[in-house]
Amino acid sequence: MSASPIYPHDPIEKIGNDVFMVRGCIKLNALMTISRNMAIVRHDGELTLVDPIRLDPSEERRLEELGTVKQILRLSSLHGVDDPYYMDRYAAELWAPGLSEAYPDPKPTLTWNDATPLPFPDAELFRFQGMKQPEGALLLRRGKGLLITCDAIQNYGDYSHNNWATRIVSPFIGFPKTTIVGPIWVKMMTPKGGNLKDEFRRLLELDFEQLLSGHGTFLESGAHEACERAVNKMFSADAAPSSA
Repeated sequence: MSASPIYPHDPIEKIGNDVFMVRGCIKLNALMTISRNMAIVRHDGELTLVDPIRLDPSEERRLEELGTVKQILRLSSLHGVDDPYYMDRYAAELWAPGLSEAYPDPKPTLTWNDATPLPFPDAELFRFQGMKQPEGALLLRRGKGLLITCDAIQNYGDYSHNNWATRIVSPFIGFPKTTIVGPIWVKMMTPKGGNLKDEFRRLLELDFEQLLSGHGTFLESGAHEACERAVNKMFSADAAPSSA
């Protein structure tokens, strides 16, 4: 399996106790390049890469200085282009919430659910139920409490790492500069006649004040209130998503 290309990205940045992030991008098509984020969780010298993105050689060396890559934790079925690279290079295990139609290979080493023990303490997994494709979130109970999501909830403080075309159209296709429930994701993942409102309400039962989503920018404080506003807006009577 050929390795995915290396797209432009920022240096590894520490955002918490043994928690790091990388902000980068990915080219969707000839016109649109969108932002993409990876989280890194370290424990006892071992690294878990959450929805990983490939790094350039200098940052890959920095990653190796942080610790040994042991697990890939996939949160979204729509992310996974760089998973094979890390599995091949570091013999990392792939933990996923289920099989992905977008990235069916390689198969997950472990299929996780809400009760799956994690390789680091003070954390828990959240798996959305009743969707067309599996998706989840990761809660780190450290500091203010950090919720790591992928496509379900996204935060945009700015449009950095998006190209000019994406920056222009983003506010008009449901991606304004705020915290949102991913509108395209909701339409793709909601079964006919279904509604994901209760699952998002269940997500809001978690205690967190920070948010790192798979796209956009890191929200350092006020994340729970921001997510609650996003959920209320998406699932209000007027904004209830239509079935895909």
